[in-house]
Amino acid sequence: MNTCENIYLVGMMGAGKTTIGRHLARRLKKRFVDCDHEVEARTGVRIPVIFEIEGEEGFRRRESMVLDEMASERGLVLATGGGVVLNPSNRSRLAETGLVVYLCAPPEELYARTQHDRNRPLLQVPDPLGKIRELYAARDPLYREVAQIVFEGGRRTPSVVARQLELEILKRCEP
Repeated sequence: MNTCENIYLVGMMGAGKTTIGRHLARRLKKRFVDCDHEVEARTGVRIPVIFEIEGEEGFRRRESMVLDEMASERGLVLATGGGVVLNPSNRSRLAETGLVVYLCAPPEELYARTQHDRNRPLLQVPDPLGKIRELYAARDPLYREVAQIVFEGGRRTPSVVARQLELEILKRCEP
C-alpha cells in the first residue's frame, strides 16, 4: 500500500486531531474517521463507561482492533486516540500503512483545551495538568518515533493548520 493513501493523526488529547482531521480529509478528498468515535459506535457506550467497566487495558484492546481494521482500508484520514502509540504493534501498523502526522502542543495548551471536557477518563484526577505533563513525557518520544511529520501547535485555526499540512503531505506524497 502506498504510505500516502492513509493519513494518521497522532498526538495528545486536545491536540486537535479530530477537528484538524475533518478539515484535512475534506482538503485531501479522503474519508475521515475518528478512532475514539468508532470505538464508541461499536460498543454503544461512551469511552468513560468503557474505562469504568473494562479499564484502560480493555479500551486499548478495542482501540487496537479499530486501528487494525481502519489501517487495512484506503483513502482515509484517521484521528487516532492519544494513547494508540503505547502499543508497539500499533506503532508498526501506523508506520507501515500510512503517513503519520504528530500534532504537537505543549502540556499547558492541551490542558487549556481539555480542562472542561468530562469525556476524558485519564484527566478525572485531582491534578489534570500534572497528569497531562506525565502523559506527555511518556508519549511524546513515541509520537516522534512513529511520525513522518511533526507539526508544532500554535494559535492557528484548524483550517489554516489543515491547509499547511495538506501542502506538506502533497510535497511528500507526490510520485
